[in-house]
Amino acid sequence: MGVKLTELLPIHHLKLEDLKGKKIAVDAPLMIYQFLSSIRQRDGTHLSDSHGNVTSHLVGIFSRVTNLIEKGLKLCFVFDGKAPKLKQLEREKRFERKELAKGLYEKAKQEEDIELMYKYSKQTTRFTPGMMEESKRLISALGLPVVQAPSEAEAQAAFMCRNKDVWAVGTQDADAIVFGATRILRNLTLSKKRLVASGEYVEISPELIELDESLKELKINQDKMISMAILIGTDFNPGGVKGIGPKKALEIVQKEKTDKEIFKKYPVQKWKEIKDLFKNIPTTKDYKLEWGKVDSERIKKILVDEHDFSLERVERTLKKLSKENVKEKELNNWF
Repeated sequence: MGVKLTELLPIHHLKLEDLKGKKIAVDAPLMIYQFLSSIRQRDGTHLSDSHGNVTSHLVGIFSRVTNLIEKGLKLCFVFDGKAPKLKQLEREKRFERKELAKGLYEKAKQEEDIELMYKYSKQTTRFTPGMMEESKRLISALGLPVVQAPSEAEAQAAFMCRNKDVWAVGTQDADAIVFGATRILRNLTLSKKRLVASGEYVEISPELIELDESLKELKINQDKMISMAILIGTDFNPGGVKGIGPKKALEIVQKEKTDKEIFKKYPVQKWKEIKDLFKNIPTTKDYKLEWGKVDSERIKKILVDEHDFSLERVERTLKKLSKENVKEKELNNWF
């Protein structure tokens, strides 16, 4: 779902060239979920191999991630661990939404309405454990670090960012900044446009949001930002307090001195537990951020041998990555 905070935060528009050499911890489930939602046939069905196995996630990773590597970004990918118990209600709501969309998709299919089939199919997207393992294998074969979070990926990525092991967290949501990430980067893609809910395309570019600047702009501290998020609604209390959006939530936390005063006037069940989770969610120091060589043979085994990708296309992309590695080596020889 994501905390709806970004409309109040100062945003800096960047070019991908500005990010060359920057270490970025990507919220892997969110990015891959986007691939599964958007990379589909006209009738809404996923791309798949000759055995019926979904390949949309692999297409997305091999296309976007290799392009970002070519641009010189040093990506690492953080995956979810065990979901907190407080997230159960949000998980149930997501399941209900998917089941509803599944029924609407089947109805559209019977009526042979291609546009509606495509629309509702995107709302049925599921990122399965098998897809997660395949994604990890491909990312590792691209020479990029994979980090397994004990709990939420964005919380682990935020921890790595606070630790200065990475420069920023790559995500579309503001959750990472509520978890304390010093910087988040949105729109990590070469695409210049994005299709929005209204059916229109909007211009996009990489967007940088910085925690210190945001807190200064909002005239609050990190603790107040967490309270503000709880009022608006998080994955741990979906919907928040009825009638309270970002602007109203900001007014409340600026006016009220303590959490006790805030949540007495605007009750939220288990607000103390939710707040504690944002502050003390399990994270790990057990990770290594080492960028290695692209393993062309492993990549061809995963994509071509196991999933029927075109050998010619895969080799063409690998050749471009090989040239990039040579350029980087030549540059490093000067220092």
